[in-house]
Amino acid sequence: MPIRIFTDMMNREVGIPFPPQRIISLVPSQTELLYDLGLEDRVVGQTLFCIHPSEMHAVKPRIGGTKKINVEKIRDLQPDLIIGNKEENEQKQIEELMKEFPVWMSDIKNLDDSFEMIKRVGQITDTEAKANSLALQIYFSFQNIIAHNPKRAAYFIWRNPWMVAASNTFIDDMMQRINLVNVFSQSDARYPEVQLNELNASGAEIVLLSSEPYPFSEKHIAELQLQLPNACILLVDGEMFSWYGSRLQKSAQYFTSLLQQLDNHFA
Repeated sequence: MPIRIFTDMMNREVGIPFPPQRIISLVPSQTELLYDLGLEDRVVGQTLFCIHPSEMHAVKPRIGGTKKINVEKIRDLQPDLIIGNKEENEQKQIEELMKEFPVWMSDIKNLDDSFEMIKRVGQITDTEAKANSLALQIYFSFQNIIAHNPKRAAYFIWRNPWMVAASNTFIDDMMQRINLVNVFSQSDARYPEVQLNELNASGAEIVLLSSEPYPFSEKHIAELQLQLPNACILLVDGEMFSWYGSRLQKSAQYFTSLLQQLDNHFA
């Protein structure tokens, strides 16, 4: 099989047997993309958190979590391509894999980056036409989101300690797409720990509690409502805000429904 040289999103040149026949994905959102590109027969391994599509989650070999990759299992599967992500995977583990296998890395902080990733994954897997069509479909779906008056918002991803998504994150970019002004955008950290008194002082009108990675529930709404009695506090689908692969096909419609919910609250 001929080797082709591709540049990944960390500006590394990667020699990949083309087209690759044994692919391992280390990132759930990119795993789902591979299936939506029709590559289910070529995916030979994925993480414990690659839950979409569910029928593939049940049958595909699992190579550990995104942060705890089982290198021995990967060796046993003999991939000719591994796809990872700068933020979601651990650098040392990725560097170890790079010594033995072609590893293509994404680096995504906004929607434009996700379009680039989708198209490039199409290039490296010989599904370029389908990938370009998918990226275009997602692009136009986001054009149909109607901008509303800006509202100040906080997006929580963890509790004990409380943590939020700040600037230079994909979540923050999604918030901007629906005209939510991130009250913690000035933080030096991308996912800073915050105290609830900081939330009180932030002027947040909306607090979004993500379904992942922390499983927020109704009891956490009640807990925060005591701190911000006048704020609109909602549980939201974290996949819609943070999965940057083909799940974005569903995000625009979800955001439109969320905006309607917010409109009803502030009416």
